[in-house]
Amino acid sequence: MYPFLRFVREVSAARRAPRLALLGAHVSTHRCWPWDLDPWVELNNGRTLTLYDLGRIPMAIRLGIVGTLRERGWGFTVAGNTVRYRRRIKAFQRFTQVSRTLGWDKRFIYMEQSIWTRGECCNHMLLRVAIVGGGQRSGIVAPAEFMAAMGHAEPSPPLPGWVQAWIAADGERPWPPVLPGDLSGQRSNDLPA
Repeated sequence: MYPFLRFVREVSAARRAPRLALLGAHVSTHRCWPWDLDPWVELNNGRTLTLYDLGRIPMAIRLGIVGTLRERGWGFTVAGNTVRYRRRIKAFQRFTQVSRTLGWDKRFIYMEQSIWTRGECCNHMLLRVAIVGGGQRSGIVAPAEFMAAMGHAEPSPPLPGWVQAWIAADGERPWPPVLPGDLSGQRSNDLPA
């Protein structure tokens, strides 16, 4: 189940917090509860992605992203991510999450989020988000247009080399994925036409 109560708490705190600079870091502290665990009594990797919402959306509130989206009738969606896991988070362990925007290109806004315990990084996510139009306007809104709507006319700061490498590597990935030749065990209505 989605952590709605924790989400409401984080959103309420973000609304009371000072406004963030465009590339400022949002920092929040959380605890790994029993319903966040996998069979090995540590934070489930899928749940980690859900808990990253508890940093990203409050960050977006503090940056003014959410207000601009509401004014324009636009949406905010994750369009890709990669996570590196390095340290386990056990039941009841407290952790700190850091979320920040890195920059943007012609299609996406790039962000990074990380989870820390005792001064060590447990996992780190690079993600790209798309601003999507609503109503009469469909498709992706150019990040430059979105930034201008937020009052930022400056170009993106240069994206770090490792982010540019990720963008290039992801551009090589086939879409849609190539299906394996032997899918005889699948039901026909599960496969594309």
